[in-house]
Amino acid sequence: MTQTFTPSRAAGLAALEAFLPQAGRRYAEQRNFDHGPGARTNISLLSPYIRYRLITEHEVIAKVLARHRFADAEKFVQEVCWRTYWKGWLEMRPSVWARYQVEAEDMARSADYAAACAGQTGIACFDAWAAELVETGYLHNHARMWFASLWIFTLGLPWQLGADFFHHHLLDGDPASNTLSWRWVAGLQTAGKTYLAAADNIAKYTGGRFNPAPFAHSAGPLPEAPVAPMPIAANAPLPDGAVGLLLTEEDLNPESLKLGEADIVAVAAAALPPSRAPAVNAFAKAALAEGLTRSAAKFRAPGEMLGMLGAESLIAWAAEHELEAIITPYAPIGPVRDRLDAMAPTLAAAGIALVPVRRAWDTAAWPHAGKGFFAFKDKIPGLISG
Repeated sequence: MTQTFTPSRAAGLAALEAFLPQAGRRYAEQRNFDHGPGARTNISLLSPYIRYRLITEHEVIAKVLARHRFADAEKFVQEVCWRTYWKGWLEMRPSVWARYQVEAEDMARSADYAAACAGQTGIACFDAWAAELVETGYLHNHARMWFASLWIFTLGLPWQLGADFFHHHLLDGDPASNTLSWRWVAGLQTAGKTYLAAADNIAKYTGGRFNPAPFAHSAGPLPEAPVAPMPIAANAPLPDGAVGLLLTEEDLNPESLKLGEADIVAVAAAALPPSRAPAVNAFAKAALAEGLTRSAAKFRAPGEMLGMLGAESLIAWAAEHELEAIITPYAPIGPVRDRLDAMAPTLAAAGIALVPVRRAWDTAAWPHAGKGFFAFKDKIPGLISG
């Protein structure tokens, strides 16, 4: 298996440029085919770069539409916008993330679960995808749907543990996209609608690589009371004067943020604890280091890698540079946000304001994510022209 990704903005931009000629009709016609590792020319392979915002959704779409008519590239644009939609949907329902975290932590890991993670179920396609995920940190999106469906409805395993398995191994494991995609397959996102993997569909879209026997014939939606959306919080006012800039893995393109009159006098980067697969931890850490180097050069400020994201190291860093405020690119609901929220009172008690800076793209898009994607889809032309 030869799939590799280099954790840098330059690599993301190069991958985008290489894909641009295919982002129109060819992508729409060919995107659902999973030809296997090393044969991904029908898809963009941009998701690891977009996940860490080494390249942003808005710039990807802008470059695609500079090359293709919207009508031709609409399917690709929609796929990029799914990540924005999922983030907005979860931002309005933080309790869904909190409940998933507790449930995944408390569930027993059975022998069937261990066999599924090890790719030892006896289902050839499933086992191949499990091995590919663990080895490469990547799966084709169609394979992710098939895998999740087989996990839930054929193997009878909890969706929460499947989402946790993906998040542990995926280089592009965005908390919102991953969690909510698994919920969608399980029938929790669209009431009464599940996704049932079909053997003939797998055979067709893998080009006959797999000819599986029939799987589960029914997929009843899992019960859950609907969660009403909460309003999106207003943007925090930006501080004036000398401030520090904190980078996390959620947004590594701070050069394109609108920072008002803030004077960046120091830049730091901090990582999550290494709780994911070693390859994912290494990718995220290297992406952080590359983002730190780029940002320090951009703002002509000293840059420092603080190690793990925590209040103590931030307070020491702020004291060294005499900072009363730290700005950080906005972290949507997920592990980074959980840690920042937990740290904020300790920082405030030390006289340090932690101010998140949300992108205009997110501010404009997220309020439209309160319902299903089709309602959100209608807003896409306005978002990309705004």
